Amino acid sequence: MSSDVQLPDVAAAAAATAASRTTRSYNAAVANETLEDYSLRYAPRSFRRWSEFTVANTAIGGIAYLADFAIGASIAITHGAMNAIAAVLVAALVIFVTGIPIAYYSAKYSIDMDLLTRAAGFGYLGSTITSIVYASFTFIFFALEGSIMAQAFNVGFGLPLVIGYVVASLVIIPLVVFGMTLLSKLQVWTQPVWLVLMFAPFVYVGFKDPGKYAAFTHWGPQGGSGASFGWLGFGLGMGVALSLIAQIGEQVDYLRFMPIKTAHNAKRWWASVILAGPGWVILGAGKQLGGAFLAFLVSGAVGLTQAGEPIQEYIGGFGTFLSAGALGLAVFFVVLSQVKINVVNAYSGSLSWSNFFSRVLHYHPGRVVWIFFNVGIALTLMELGVFGFLNAVLGFYSNVAIAWMGALVADLVVNKPLGLSPPMVEFKRAHLFNFNPVGFGSMVIASVVSILAFFNVFGAYAQAFSPFLALAIAFVLSPVIAFATKGRYYIARADTLPEPLVVDGQLSTVLLECTVCVTEFERPDMASCPFHQGAVCSLCCSLDKQCHDMCKTTTRGGNGTRKVDISITPTPN
Repeated sequence: MSSDVQLPDVAAAAAATAASRTTRSYNAAVANETLEDYSLRYAPRSFRRWSEFTVANTAIGGIAYLADFAIGASIAITHGAMNAIAAVLVAALVIFVTGIPIAYYSAKYSIDMDLLTRAAGFGYLGSTITSIVYASFTFIFFALEGSIMAQAFNVGFGLPLVIGYVVASLVIIPLVVFGMTLLSKLQVWTQPVWLVLMFAPFVYVGFKDPGKYAAFTHWGPQGGSGASFGWLGFGLGMGVALSLIAQIGEQVDYLRFMPIKTAHNAKRWWASVILAGPGWVILGAGKQLGGAFLAFLVSGAVGLTQAGEPIQEYIGGFGTFLSAGALGLAVFFVVLSQVKINVVNAYSGSLSWSNFFSRVLHYHPGRVVWIFFNVGIALTLMELGVFGFLNAVLGFYSNVAIAWMGALVADLVVNKPLGLSPPMVEFKRAHLFNFNPVGFGSMVIASVVSILAFFNVFGAYAQAFSPFLALAIAFVLSPVIAFATKGRYYIARADTLPEPLVVDGQLSTVLLECTVCVTEFERPDMASCPFHQGAVCSLCCSLDKQCHDMCKTTTRGGNGTRKVDISITPTPN
């Protein structure tokens, strides 16, 4: 097999490298997978020791966030209750349907959102853009959740907001350092208490004064009559609710640790994947509607501005059945909720930044370093008052996020079944083009058009439904571009390791030693490397600065291109 590469004398360079090869050693934080959690890798079967229930419960534990309550309240206050109800339910349906294939492929192939995006039409460097989109999701929502926690500190203890933001940020860091190992325990222990406290006000009102729920549907303090449905209010509200579409990324950060699916556990496996994957939005939509209802319940006492703050909502909610102690219980509930979600935001953000900087800088100091980076950005947003611009920030963000999801889902549910993209999910640098126009091009075009619509270039209705434009354009363009390019930009070269990737229908667990870091990894994480003249792990491959992708056999135009023989024993069938 031969390859065109843009580096003169690359064969000589490879030979020189082999003669003077030195092993790469990682610092203690990277080498310790209890801390690192395979942040840039396939999660091996040997590490996936949790049950289906534990993985699902850990993933669902991250849905404890109260930004849903603030989002639902904000939509209802601005556009009226009826528009809020319709917007939340339709957005939830879109999020659920798009989340199913993402959750399935992540759990099946044990890879996170970034690695899945690389494989599903974006290319190795093309997915750096989505890494930033995803990282933005984590620090925007960390900032929103941290602001809610700081509001609780302010109401409960009189702590100034600027100091509360700092406390709300610092308390999260030590909990996230140990990754899935600690987070799984945290979510299991706190889940029952959180569920009881969250539902308590709604259950009490349902028994004590059920007429409040009927009255709520007629509420529309700023958007006219709450009983009146309006397309513009519905569309604008739905755009805000759809900003949560990227939450599926945080869900699959945990679903990648699912055990393999077998005939024995198939029902439990599917139930866990659906419940903890797209199923998060069932509880999420319920919380948005609950937030809108609680805002209606307390608005007369605290005013519309504070009615959108979850701490005020739950003081009023607990106050319906507690004559004393409502404030203390509300503060406890809010702090518990925000800890449960912000450990997830910080964790997922660290994964995303790790992926981004490893590709851009060929440098990986460890996932733990990026926890501090992500939390630092979120703290800055808190201090700048991001909570006060909730609708504007999330409405804009949803255009880019949903364009990404539209292109990704189209590849999984249209391109793969039609044979327009490879059936296997390939995430390693050694086998991918840097850019694949199928997913990357679809997302960019859809984002540009929908953002122009968001800024009212195409009129009021296009502005209101700009996220749907993003979804439709990206979903249609992906198979169109895949067909036009004949899928040639998915795989840059074949997998040529002699050990088979799949054994008895499952990804192989055979251990291979990386030539560079001299550490053993399971077969799916390994690739053959002519530059290092042996097998290399995906992380060492990502961090290599000297090879200049000489292994890839696709012709690249440009000056200085020459052919180099890199014949390797083909993979047996």
